[in-house]
Parts: sequence; C-alpha cells; structure tokens
Amino acid sequence: MHEEEKKKESKTATAISIAGRIAGMGLAVAAAVLMATASQCTVYAAYGALPRTVTYSSFPPFVYLVGAAAIAAFLEAIAIFLCVWKKGGDKKAKILMPLLAAAVPALLFSAAGAGFAAANDMSYCSAYGRRVSICAGSAAGGSSNFCSQVHIAVYIALAAAVVVSVAEVVRALGGSSESDGGCDSGSSSSSESGGCDHGCHHKH
Repeated sequence: MHEEEKKKESKTATAISIAGRIAGMGLAVAAAVLMATASQCTVYAAYGALPRTVTYSSFPPFVYLVGAAAIAAFLEAIAIFLCVWKKGGDKKAKILMPLLAAAVPALLFSAAGAGFAAANDMSYCSAYGRRVSICAGSAAGGSSNFCSQVHIAVYIALAAAVVVSVAEVVRALGGSSESDGGCDSGSSSSSESGGCDHGCHHKH
C-alpha cells in the first residue's frame, strides 16, 4: 500500500513537472517573439538631436534574450519529448535530462538578467554628446509601446525561468529515481519484478 502511494505521488509529480515544462517552453517562445517583434521606435530629442530609429537589435542584451529564449524553448521541447515519449528510460535520456535541467534555467535566467540590465537604461549617445532616453522621447508610432513591449518580454523570460525551475524542483521532490531519468517510466519495473510471488512457492 505504501509503495502504491509512493508511485502515485511520483506520477503526480511527473505530470506537474511536464506541465511546468510545457508552460515554461511556451513562455520562452512568447518572450522571444515579443522581443523580436517589438515595434520600431523613432526618437526625437527636444534639443535638436537628429532623430534615431531603434529596435531590439540595437541592444545586444535584447538580441541575446531572443536567442537564449529560443534555444531554451528548443531544449525544453527535447526534454518534454524524452520525458513523455521515451519515458526517460532511454540511455540518451538518462544523460541528456540532467544537462537539459541545468541548461534551460541557466539560459533563461541569464537572458532575463541581461534584459533587465538593458531595459533600465534604454538610451543612446547623440551626435551632440548627450544621452537620449528612448522611453522618455516622443516617437513616431509611440516609444511607450516599444518600451512596454520590451519590458513585458523581459518579465515573461523571467517567468519562464521560474516556471522551469519550479518544474525541476517538483520533479526532484516527487521521488523520481535516477534510473528513470526523472520521468515516469511506467509500470515496466513492476512488471519485471511482479509475478514471482504468485508462482514460486509451489516449487519447494
């Protein structure tokens, strides 16, 4: 009875973990798409600086966020495939799952950190030697839309990192054994060991 409860808890933790992985992958994709599609922002300075059009590609940390979030989503898709279809029992899964569990949160947290650092000071140096704030300037099409979209993308990337990390913690606390790569390996172990109790005693 105790073993059945333990298996049930393990399956529940695995289901929650997979759901968290899927949510994290979706958030990572959303962050990458939202940042990559941030509308162009043309800034006009009040003191006569030349207008300048900027996009997310004008800031290397934002470019890194797009790339890192996309890669993290791809790696998380691999983890979900190994967990759901391979049941974590494949030799490659046993090797890849711990690596993916470490790589995905690392990419997302680093991308979110870089994004926050850049989003706090979205400005550029004009030809007059003054720094022009992109979010404070008036823009054709609205600079506030560009800035808000960038900030939302950064927060979504952070949310993706947190969700993926929580999914890994749930998997670890669920009592998943190392032999199944952190995923539910089904009833293979019980089928291998089961059946002996019902036909062995008559041999004596």
